[in-house]
Amino acid sequence: MENSLYISPSPHIHGGDSISKNMYGVLIALVPAFLVSLYFFGLGALIVTATSVVACVLFEYLIQKFLMKKEPTICDGSAALTGVLLAFNLPSNLPIWIILIGALAAIGIGKMSFGGLGNNIFNPALVGRVFLLISFPAQMTTWPLVDALNAFPMTYTDAETGATVLSLMNEGALTQLPSYTDMFLGCKGGSLGEVSAIALLLGFAFMLWKKIITWHIPVAVIVTVFVFTGIMHLVNPAQYASPLIHILSGGLLLGAIFMATDYVTSPMTKNGMLIYGVGIGLLTSIIRLFGSYPEGMSFAILIMNALTPLINTYVKPNHFGGK
Repeated sequence: MENSLYISPSPHIHGGDSISKNMYGVLIALVPAFLVSLYFFGLGALIVTATSVVACVLFEYLIQKFLMKKEPTICDGSAALTGVLLAFNLPSNLPIWIILIGALAAIGIGKMSFGGLGNNIFNPALVGRVFLLISFPAQMTTWPLVDALNAFPMTYTDAETGATVLSLMNEGALTQLPSYTDMFLGCKGGSLGEVSAIALLLGFAFMLWKKIITWHIPVAVIVTVFVFTGIMHLVNPAQYASPLIHILSGGLLLGAIFMATDYVTSPMTKNGMLIYGVGIGLLTSIIRLFGSYPEGMSFAILIMNALTPLINTYVKPNHFGGK
């Protein structure tokens, strides 16, 4: 039949867009953050990112080819994007064998076990990251120190380590926090892709310009965290850091801009996106301020991923001609 109607799972891309075009668009938006990670972490950033990307692409190819018995779709960019985002959530001194386990968890559990792209209910890169955090907590929370004067350091697993901004806040050492300028530019410890706020904001501007994402989820997350942590800071400034520090530290900007906005695992409507973003912001703030983990972004996104079908059910646009 010439006029057959084919039903396929999300993401549904219309107009001149395509899945591969948008995936590679996100990869381009991540270039500034990758360049900053190379500057501060050097060889470690290159090894971790390359290993993660190659492993994710390879595991997706093998699973599709030999387990699912279907034509591999590794050229659409989704596996490579998962690899980059997973790497950006890892320390630059993480051993290769642990990265391989994380890539297998991200692709094998987080993505392909649900049927592949468009069927997964959780962000695959965050599945890999949380899997490693629970399985290897010591290695996943050992952060190499950065030196603004030492461009592209040639160290990997033997890099000098220290505390991150979030761990200092969790310990109550607010007087030891780096300056706003250092946090904005990226001169602080942390995962590969989260250190530089300006690099992530440049990627955000690029994706808005190319209409790859909308502003609703990132802005909802950031504003919610700013308001919640701002209230707590006003209540007890000696115990709780300022809201701007919360926004510039940890994986908040990386998660809000690049992880929470995943097409498949986020709501479809604009109102749904706002609810989703507010939920992520609230959960992140609560975990950071009152939980045992210094960072709550990954857990918050995964929890709201699970609630996305419920949001889509109850927050719907009016049908054509409806009120």
